[in-house]
Amino acid sequence: MLPSILTLISWTLVIWVWMYVTRIPAMKAAGINPQDAAEPGALAVLPAGVRQIADNYNHLHEQPTLFYALAFYTHLAGTADAVNIQLAWAYVGLRVVHSLIQCTVNIVMARFIIFMLSSLVLLALAVRNMVVVLS
Repeated sequence: MLPSILTLISWTLVIWVWMYVTRIPAMKAAGINPQDAAEPGALAVLPAGVRQIADNYNHLHEQPTLFYALAFYTHLAGTADAVNIQLAWAYVGLRVVHSLIQCTVNIVMARFIIFMLSSLVLLALAVRNMVVVLS
């Protein structure tokens, strides 16, 4: 379980670097003073390709928090069997695919399908842990 957690954290940091590598030059090109970013919506003038990377970085701090908690629980509870480890890796893989879609072509329906699949993986991991708790 722990390597899948580390991998998703590392992926989040890759997106963080990608965000600033694209955002800072775009802000300079648009003549945006960094202090202007303190106001909501100030960065809405940046190109969509720059904004969608920042949006993905934010998304990697939303639902994945459930994954981190559930993966740590699975590890600590001793329920990290082969199936649960595969589910954890499936979740990480789906989140990477989601990021790549959002940060490049940004096809909403493709992102939605991947998001739903990753949500179902989390649900399966939670249910498998609940079965152990309730038995």
